Parts: sequence; C-alpha cells; structure tokens
Amino acid sequence: MTFQQIQLVKDSYQRVAALPADAVGQLFYGRLFGIAPEVRPLFIRTSVPEQSKKLLATFTYVITRLDQLDTVVADVEALARRHMHYGVQEHHYVVVGQALLWTLEQGLGSAWTPEVQAAWQACYTLLSDTMLNAVVDHKTNDDGKVAKSSPAVMLT
Repeated sequence: MTFQQIQLVKDSYQRVAALPADAVGQLFYGRLFGIAPEVRPLFIRTSVPEQSKKLLATFTYVITRLDQLDTVVADVEALARRHMHYGVQEHHYVVVGQALLWTLEQGLGSAWTPEVQAAWQACYTLLSDTMLNAVVDHKTNDDGKVAKSSPAVMLT
C-alpha cells in the first residue's frame, strides 16, 4: 500500500467507526449472508451485534497501525489460524472482502470515491493475503511441503 492509500483508509475508516457498530454489523453481515449463505453457520457462537463489535474492534486495531503493519502481522496471522479452526475456508476471504467493500460504500456514501475504493481494495488484499499465507503455512504435509498454495484474492 502507498502512503496515500494508507491515509485514505485511515481517514475513511474514522467516518465508518463513528457509526453505530450494530448498524455497520447489520449491513456487513446482512450482505455477507446474502451473497454467501453457506457461511452463516460459522457465526453461531456469537450474536451479530456482538460479532459486529469484534469486527470493528479488529479493524480499528489494524487500521490505526497500517503505517506500522509489521507490529500487527503476528496478530493477523493468529487471527487467521483461529478462523481456520472455526471452519473458515480460503474462498471465504473473497466474499468477506466483497461484503466489506459494499458495507464501506454504503457507510461512506459520497465519500466512497474510486481512490478510496482502490485504497480499501489494496488494504483488504494485503490483510487477506497475510491471513491466507498464515493458513497455508499452518497446513503443511508431513514432509514439510505446503499442502495448498494461496489463491490470489481479487475482489470485484
């Protein structure tokens, strides 16, 4: 990510973080379950309002540190491994990204510009690639070879 993209993500996220977590969560999870209903069972442990708070807390933690991402890589990788144990599969990262970008577009309204969209695309791709690489590294064969290669995450 470029410095300008990091600033665009940070600035736009402040607007989204100021919205009620329940409203953001309803938008995000409503969209996610609409485009990928098969993921709904992955969220049975926690209510949508509680999961919404966790989602925003995680994004706040990471977004505020985007310009020093090396300080959160280990946490992002641990998050990926936890999600793997919850049943999250590699292809779910694409639909989560799609739901996230749609939610941001709804929340930002006219502030959702092509530049902001590109910045968020770069941010999500960076984070999801980091998570996917952690999952791939975790899934190794007995002979030490990687069981699966990480798919490129491209959102449309």
